[in-house]
Amino acid sequence: MQGPEDVERFLPEVFHQLTRPLTEEEKKAGRYTINQDRILFEGTLEEAERFYMKTDRYPALGNAPIARYTDGLPIIVPTEERVAEMLKGTSHKPDEIIRYQADHTGFAFQREGKKRRKGDPVLFRPVDRMATVEQVAVNAVMAGCTPEMFPVVLAIAEAGGGGGGDGRGSVGFCVSGPIAKEIGMNFGVGLFGPGNPANRSLARAAELMWRNFGGNVPNVTNCGVMGAPLFNVIPEDIDSLPEGWKSLGEEYDYKRTDNILYTFNFGRGGTTNIHRTEFSPGGYRAFIKSGHGGVARRLGVKGIPGPKNWLEYFIPGIWHDREGGITIFMLPQMAWALREAGFKSKDEVYEWIYQKSFTTMKNYRTHSWPDVNTNSWLGIEPKSGKPYKELPDDYMVPFVRDPWENCIIVTGGGEEYPQWIGARRPGSDPVYSIDVWR
Repeated sequence: MQGPEDVERFLPEVFHQLTRPLTEEEKKAGRYTINQDRILFEGTLEEAERFYMKTDRYPALGNAPIARYTDGLPIIVPTEERVAEMLKGTSHKPDEIIRYQADHTGFAFQREGKKRRKGDPVLFRPVDRMATVEQVAVNAVMAGCTPEMFPVVLAIAEAGGGGGGDGRGSVGFCVSGPIAKEIGMNFGVGLFGPGNPANRSLARAAELMWRNFGGNVPNVTNCGVMGAPLFNVIPEDIDSLPEGWKSLGEEYDYKRTDNILYTFNFGRGGTTNIHRTEFSPGGYRAFIKSGHGGVARRLGVKGIPGPKNWLEYFIPGIWHDREGGITIFMLPQMAWALREAGFKSKDEVYEWIYQKSFTTMKNYRTHSWPDVNTNSWLGIEPKSGKPYKELPDDYMVPFVRDPWENCIIVTGGGEEYPQWIGARRPGSDPVYSIDVWR
């Protein structure tokens, strides 16, 4: 990355710290260990509630207190009886180590050039600790989950919990398959908001695993800038998919009747990166039905009835200050509108977004991330075979490098507007089977 002035500022100190003699404290040998006792606390329930809310203060956070065992909120105390009841939700043994049930190349794994093989233990980031089925059950109890939800929690554990593949968080989960309705997930209005026990407690279990297995402490074990709020785990509405459109599981060669967990990222570095394109009340329907209103005027179809592509309305602004594909959460009726406008599959939508992402090199150079991913413009542009630095201003390059960077999740209800977040990673495998954990 650029920054010669910064190099002059910090490099002397780096060399000093690498070459100075060790202190007596640094010379001490040994291995850092974390308490692995099965029983964490014994006493009354009220005493346990106070114990689990213990905090530690961190100078790196201005001496702010950070909860030692929780996400900072009160939890259900995991007694022996409650954990035993949770374990009835799976056929796996309590002392079984959480391992990958299939080969995976996830978001962070792909960036690291690594692949997680079936049978490898899951290392919870950022501190790379392992966990057992029983320990996952403890966190599921603390989060308020039920035994019926436990296979989903175990799939979330296989996906690395709330820390994701690199320990920075901002990971989201979508449940696809019949189990979403079986456990009572909210498919309608407010699925990202409070109120639904399944959506909410599943997400909280992920957060607790990030703390208790991953060892996450803001600004101590990860540098997630602003951090991300507790988003819900959401369901895909597979029953409302347009004809010819695949479910998330089918996009990764599962059957529509299989229960799977799809993982996605809300943003870089732990900061929230979720956007929505809001149409005025009735504006979307007026545009779709009769071609009236501001949307129709912008797209030049005023007064023209019939199916139309509402994506045209907001796509031009997608790449104003970012690059890459988009993951769109859209209501079923909006997905059906795209089907009626001619998109017979998700792949056709993905290809359309890719084609719309082309821009001139003059504009591309005004964006920040290409400074990095083009190797300071010395890297080779794939189509021309020339270094980016040699391309003329009017040469067209895409912000989306592959149509498969885009993703559609059909879900939700209420007034029509889509929400969208960052890109899917082509070649990665962010899908985990829930059924193997039953």
